[in-house]
Amino acid sequence: MDSLQYSVALPERLTSTGPWLVHRSATSPEQLVDSFPPPDDHIRTLHDNYEHSFATFPKVPYLGQRMVDEKGKAGPYHWMTYSEVAKARTDIGSGLLHFGLSSGCTMGLYSVNCRDWVLVEAACVSYSIVTVPLYDTLGPDAVRYISNHAELRAVACSVALLPILLQNQQACPSISLVVVFGLRKGQRLPRVAPGLKARVVTLEAVAAAGREHPRAHILPQPADTATLCYTSGTTGIPKGAILSHANLIADAAGSNSLLNAQPGDRHISYLPLAHIYERVTLVGVTHGGVSIGFYRGDVAELLEDVLELRPTIFTSVPRLWNRIYDRVMGTIRAGNPVARRLFAAAYASKKAALQAGDLSGGRFGPFWDRLVFSKIKARLGGEVRIMTTGASPISAEVIDFMRICFGATVIEGYGMTETACTISMTLPEDTSSGHVGGPLPCCEVKLEDIPEMGYTNGDRPCPRGEICVRGPTVFQGYYKDEAQTREILDADGWLHTGDIGLWLPGGRLKIIDRKKNIFKLAQGEYIAPEKIENVYMRSPFVAQAFVYGDSLQAHLVAVIVPDPDTLLPWAAARGLPQDLNRLVADPTITTAVFNSILEEGRTSKLRGFEQVAAITLVAEQFSVENNLLTPTFKLKRPQAKAAFQEAIERMYAKTAASSHQAFEG
Repeated sequence: MDSLQYSVALPERLTSTGPWLVHRSATSPEQLVDSFPPPDDHIRTLHDNYEHSFATFPKVPYLGQRMVDEKGKAGPYHWMTYSEVAKARTDIGSGLLHFGLSSGCTMGLYSVNCRDWVLVEAACVSYSIVTVPLYDTLGPDAVRYISNHAELRAVACSVALLPILLQNQQACPSISLVVVFGLRKGQRLPRVAPGLKARVVTLEAVAAAGREHPRAHILPQPADTATLCYTSGTTGIPKGAILSHANLIADAAGSNSLLNAQPGDRHISYLPLAHIYERVTLVGVTHGGVSIGFYRGDVAELLEDVLELRPTIFTSVPRLWNRIYDRVMGTIRAGNPVARRLFAAAYASKKAALQAGDLSGGRFGPFWDRLVFSKIKARLGGEVRIMTTGASPISAEVIDFMRICFGATVIEGYGMTETACTISMTLPEDTSSGHVGGPLPCCEVKLEDIPEMGYTNGDRPCPRGEICVRGPTVFQGYYKDEAQTREILDADGWLHTGDIGLWLPGGRLKIIDRKKNIFKLAQGEYIAPEKIENVYMRSPFVAQAFVYGDSLQAHLVAVIVPDPDTLLPWAAARGLPQDLNRLVADPTITTAVFNSILEEGRTSKLRGFEQVAAITLVAEQFSVENNLLTPTFKLKRPQAKAAFQEAIERMYAKTAASSHQAFEG
């Protein structure tokens, strides 16, 4: 919908030589938003936000957890209301002070998403304790590094992760208190090794001490540090982004202007709370009086929890949406011809309506929803009205699928930890795809020329350059790392994202490249591997891809993880074995996958040097557990290179022996 005006360009020059125009949201071009609209504009800190919601929605169910019995069977969600959480956070916060913590100190949160995580975080907020989330997937080395770097005074930890924490305790001298939660009824604290310096207590004991020794809240100021958010990083050691209360409130306020979350809505919390995406989502939905239900901690059981909760708001990442898309479309392809034709007719009808700007799906939309799409929608509980996606690129095809099949408002966002999450979002009424909307009203964006890569504001028809962001959402810097802070944050307050974007009509932003992962091939051509990987992953054969290039080589190679949902039926139809490990070694399979990705490359108009010359198939998925993905499912390129070094060398040896494209099984 090109008629939508997302952002406007301010008529000013930033330097005497730079013609870069600054884009701001069309809804607030004259002033950047730093809080919620009146009458909630007094909210300046996370504590203010909690107080607002506790007073406004006291009886509304707030935090929900499924209880699991001794046989492992999960029951319905058990809820705490907003007023019950208000009392619990004061009890816990008072207890933390009683056990020796003080305002301004740092406290780690080490657990999967759960109710107790939020209770401890709310307590820290109201007593000005700085939170330091730790991904539940972190191993001993990373936990030790962050604990010492942030000088944690205390850690709130699930009983499941307590052994990893205690493993490190002797090497983390600053930790004086460990608060354990998640014990089942009647379960006792595990025995602690003698000589342990830190005191280990249960969360219940902390709350009981707080009830006995209540303390007044210690109110944070907007400029105070709210959290140190350690980026998991695809390279190097973690960096601690300093985010203030003002940063988080500004971003939540900017996002909420589009989401319109309200009492009666239910949000499923499963994306890691250690990541800023879910963290700021919870700030926003808390402001709106939404009920937050937590998954049980196992992604394999997520859809069971979704069916029980029936969320109306579903915040996720392309990894999940792509999986749902692949499974639904795979089921359709495997169905009988009548069902396939019916689905195709329904899909085409709604897609045509959406492309014409009709959010209802057209005159026959309700009919198709009842007849065809209701069963698909039921897979997510049947009541989803808002679906959001972010953290990595998603194809326009999958976005269209979400809108058509689930009948929900689909919003795509773009952001990063250093901007307190979101930089831009698509508008709810926009039915187009292939872009990330416009700047939120809480920040401004410019594109800076990168002439060595051929990206400038003078490019036509669309100006191109590195995306730079400024405003109240931009972080305070990296903790104890002035050098890396200066690399990303310039003297004028502009944060350099490292992403390459272009301006589409209407002030819509499109991400087209990544500056940091760019490398040159031997002939001097610049390569952006992420762009190529995203193209190849459109192939139904491909679940994951790692594209690699060497500056001493003239071409690219790739490691491909096939999608078993496509590959196994394809192989069965040709009489091939149903063993994935055998299939990835079969030249017939490799040829099929290789041809498929090259076709995707041609369809997406990849240039010749951007197409790979050889591939290796592997059966094991890239994962957090095998250290090939970050906790937010981004590929760790140095680790991937190390893991597949032998395969890379074999592919280059084979292509060197041949003047034409080769492939390896």
